[in-house]
Formats: sequence, C-alpha cells, structure tokens
Amino acid sequence: MTGAEAVVVAALTLALVVARPRGLNEGVAALLGGALVLLLGLVPIGQALELEAGNWNIFLFFAGMMAIAALADQSGVFDLVAFAGARLARGRVGLLYVAVFLLGAIISLLFANDSAALVLTPIVYALVVRLALDPLPFVFAITFVADTASMGLPVSNPLNVILADRFHLGLAPYVSHLWLPALLVVAVNFAVFLVLFRRHIGGRFQMPERAEAGTGLVPALIILSGLACAYLVASALELPLGVVAIGGAAALAVDLRLTQGLDMTRLGREISWPIFGFIAGMLLVVQGLQTSGVTAALGRALGQMAGGSAHQAIAVTVLGTALGSNVINNLPMALVMASTIHSLHVSSAIRTDMVYATVAGCDLGPNLTHLGSLATFLWLFFLRRKGLDVSTGDYFRLGIVVTPLMLAAAILGLWLVS
Repeated sequence: MTGAEAVVVAALTLALVVARPRGLNEGVAALLGGALVLLLGLVPIGQALELEAGNWNIFLFFAGMMAIAALADQSGVFDLVAFAGARLARGRVGLLYVAVFLLGAIISLLFANDSAALVLTPIVYALVVRLALDPLPFVFAITFVADTASMGLPVSNPLNVILADRFHLGLAPYVSHLWLPALLVVAVNFAVFLVLFRRHIGGRFQMPERAEAGTGLVPALIILSGLACAYLVASALELPLGVVAIGGAAALAVDLRLTQGLDMTRLGREISWPIFGFIAGMLLVVQGLQTSGVTAALGRALGQMAGGSAHQAIAVTVLGTALGSNVINNLPMALVMASTIHSLHVSSAIRTDMVYATVAGCDLGPNLTHLGSLATFLWLFFLRRKGLDVSTGDYFRLGIVVTPLMLAAAILGLWLVS
C-alpha cells in the first residue's frame, strides 16, 4: 500500500467519524477504517493483535475513568459539589460562574477532561436551568476548561497517558515542564470568558433547596480522595494508570452496592461504549500511516520546520498538533505524533520539548472547533437532546477568539521552562 492509499483510508475513516451517516457511531466508523487497513494488507493480523494488546492500559484507563464518573454521579457527589458551589456564590451569578469554572478545572485535572465534560455538563445544566439562568456561558465553560486544564497532570487527559507511556514521562518531569503553561492557559481561558460573557453572568439568583444526601456519599468522597492520591502516586512511580482507574471504579461500585443500591442499567447507559471501537480502529489506521511511511515523512517535514532551535520546535509542534487535532481528532493526532517524534533526527532536548509541545497542542487544539475531541461530540449531542442547539458556527466563533490566545500562552510557558 502506498502512502497515498494510507492517507485516503485515514481520510475516509475520519469523514465517517465526523459525518456519522445514518447514525453510524464513531466506534463503528473507526473499526471500519481499521478493517480496511487489514484487508489491504498494510498491517498483518498478528501485528494488529499485538498492537491492540500492547495498549491495554489505555483501554483500561478509559473504562475506569468513565465508570468512575458514572458511579460518582450515582452516589450524589457531583450534585453535592454543584450545590456547594451555588451556596458559596451566595446568590451571585458571577460567583457561581467562577465556581463552575474552577470545579471543572479541578475535576479535569484529577479525574480527566472527559469526566469533567461528560459528568458536569448534565449536572450544571440542570442546576442553571433550575435557577432560571442562561445555560450557554456555563456549559461552554465546562467543555472549554475541561480541555484547557487537562494539561496539568498525566492523568488529566487520556492522550497524556498515551504520550506518558510512549516516552516514559514521570510525574516530576511532566509537572516541571507543564505547570507554568497549564497555569497560563487556564488563566487566559478564564479571563477571556469573563469578558465575553460579562453581560450574561451578572445579577443574582435564588438559592435552590438542597437534595437529600444518600448514605453512601461520605464513603464515596473518601474513595475519590484516595483515588486522586493513587493517581498521583502511580504517575510518580510510572505504574499503569488503567489499573488504578479500574480499582477506583470497583471500590465505588462496592460502596454503592452496600449503601444506596448500585444501578447497573444506568451505569451501562452512561458509559460511552463506542469509544473503545474508536480507539481500536484508530490505532490500526495510524499504524497504517506509520507503516506506509506517512508519519516518517511528517517527521522529516516537522524536523525541517523546527530546525535546531528549541523555541521554533515548540511553536511549530504546538500549532501543528492543535490544527491537526481539528482535522483528525486529538487522540489520533497524539498517536501520529508519538510515532513521528521517534523518527526525528534531533537532539534529545528538542525531542523532549516536542513531546510536551504535543501534549499542549493536542489538549488545547480541540477548543478551536467541536471536531477536536470525542468528549466535545458527546457534550454537543447532550445539549441538542435538551433542546439547546449549539451550532458548529457558534462553537467556532467562540473557539477562534480564545484558542489562539491560549496556544500563544502555552508556547510562551514552554519557552520559559524549556
């Protein structure tokens, strides 16, 4: 298979993922692309099985992360936190907005961006509608800060886990490279949103009645606190984060089973099963690009553009991966870059800078359009089911204002710590 054929297969796969003809879900679309790669003989069956098995940690992490989010929701933890935010706001819409933004950032940082976007969106939407407030500023804050804050830790974004696994990034070096860029981009996101939505987040609201807390709420809070610590320890020791996530989900399930009653049907509904097909299929599609020499060619082009300058390499990588995330989605873009960086003939210092620049570009890039991450797709579908129609143009008009500023802040931060 030629490089052109591999590119065509990847383009067709991603077109199906984006267009979803006749309701075709993203998982099936990606698996069709992976099957085509196998049928055309680019990736042998044995190599494909080895590839999928070798990424077991990624599959476990996604499964555990989604289960944790769903089980924490069942326990009432997120309802309690949302009510606490409303109480701290003391009836002021602006303070409530700040609380939602900060809560989204904290959950994204400790429990992954998908958890923040997919769990907080329905909770915050229900809360602000109950308070008779405009929901758009709040739901936009959730989906944007979920990606923005996901630079902070290896566990904050599944693609961070991929890159940390591929390049053996420990917690200490990861944080030392990205703490300043992460802080800058969150600050920029927050400041720009306050300006853009200033007319919608003024005034006051009447406090709602607090929902009754379940008997398993306190144990669930303890388990989640312990899980956050376990994530940090596992990251520092470079242990499989997927095992930690599955363990945390199991502990929450046992707590619910013993106290409030575990709703397995609800748990099954709230896990996005197509994401596993999406990951499995895209692993094969990206492997096809790698085998046909496309990623090596991309590596040569990036190497030429980066030159011998660390500053230039960082800027080129951040901007290139951010744009690429909106063309092929940020997860496959991270997979492509993981293969590409390995093929570069550059110094180890520049290679390291490009790895962290890839984290920044792939985490922030999806804020430009709704095509950048699967979590944003699901966020959009939820809002449309609720009758809140956020068009592609609405999202882009907001993204084109804030995303370039955040990318510039990320580049500046990486330059300062490089």
